[in-house]
Amino acid sequence: MQIAGVDLYVNHPVLALGSTEWIPSTLALGDAPAAGCGTHVIVRVQAQTALIRVRLFTDHGDRGDHEGARDPVTTVFDGDLLLNDGRLVIGDVVGESRFTTSLLGTPGRRRVQVLVDVPQGQSRAVDIVISAGAA
Repeated sequence: MQIAGVDLYVNHPVLALGSTEWIPSTLALGDAPAAGCGTHVIVRVQAQTALIRVRLFTDHGDRGDHEGARDPVTTVFDGDLLLNDGRLVIGDVVGESRFTTSLLGTPGRRRVQVLVDVPQGQSRAVDIVISAGAA
């Protein structure tokens, strides 16, 4: 079930999502479309020319079972994230655009899947599927 959607304008070509804590400085993309650590995921997106459409869904694996699912999409991250306060932050890595969810439940680990429309980089659409409970 979709629980949030936001269009973000980003100045930097990297979108971050994860815990409300600081993004670790050691987290780097390299040549990959996405990279993750225990608390955050960063995704290469198209900066400065278009809004980035981000949709958030609950229940891992549920994204394709609803009206309006984008096709084609590619999974660039599938793993666990620690959300220490039960909230998820989505925004550009320089902190100019930011969206914070309301409480998603109890703090703890959540299974997260990130899907993009252009896996080679330059994505303009990002879907995030997060489990309803702790992983």
